[in-house]
Amino acid sequence: MYQGVYTALITPFNKDGSVDREALKDLVEFQITEGISGLVPVGTTGESPTVSHDENVTVVQIVIEQAKKRVPVIAGTGSNSTAEAIAMTGRAKDVGADATLQVTPYYNKPSQEGIYRHFTAIADAVGLPMIIYNIAGRTAKNIENDTMLRLARHPKIVAVKEASGDLAQVMDLYRRKPADFDILSGDDNLGLPIIALGGTGIISVASNIIPGKMERLAKLCREGKMEEARALHYGLLPFFKTLFIETNPIPVKYAASLLGKCAEVYRLPMCGMTDDKKAAMRKVLQNMGLL
Repeated sequence: MYQGVYTALITPFNKDGSVDREALKDLVEFQITEGISGLVPVGTTGESPTVSHDENVTVVQIVIEQAKKRVPVIAGTGSNSTAEAIAMTGRAKDVGADATLQVTPYYNKPSQEGIYRHFTAIADAVGLPMIIYNIAGRTAKNIENDTMLRLARHPKIVAVKEASGDLAQVMDLYRRKPADFDILSGDDNLGLPIIALGGTGIISVASNIIPGKMERLAKLCREGKMEEARALHYGLLPFFKTLFIETNPIPVKYAASLLGKCAEVYRLPMCGMTDDKKAAMRKVLQNMGLL
């Protein structure tokens, strides 16, 4: 079971644009020290669209080697090309990934049958446990519950990172899913309600900065301590909102740079925020006692 909080890791870059290996290792140590349940390198938060395939595997390998099996590593190896996704996932398996995160094919907008065949082909070819990432806001294609339930019957398709934003869809999926298929929130804002509705955890952007608090939020929800969970959720809500004042991962990477965890370096077309948005992030972090 995938339970708890899994950090969708940022990818630190050096000033010359190369992967900052030491900052990445330090980030992994910070996460594990704070009690994170698992790590998800090179998802969208890790700027996967702008890293090369070799860099993708290198980042995954650095995280695996630094984690030293203390927590599971779920490799982001998705693509809108099924063949590319199979190749990348195979390489991640070879370097020791525990599972793979696979995003809905983006831009080419396949049919529901095409979506089903895409994920099934990857699962059949590689054999790593797979978490499917449903985020229509990025991919322009929602995975309908009937399709997700077909996929959930595959022995290697074990969970969904649910970021459709549609709680009615989440409830219907929970009601109909097999017992061994997990629902993880893919949106920090909806972590509390999704766990309250039967989800098992969160794949989190916020936990790059506050892994301990995010783990506590998920634990309180799972234990049914809803008054405490709500208080923590609403206390963190301004931070959750500020993380999306600009396209992810720009705000969280800026926040991490303020805390000395990485340089504020992105790869085009990602670029820094305007001064007013930076000020908003600094204010939120100050209010949280982090600055």
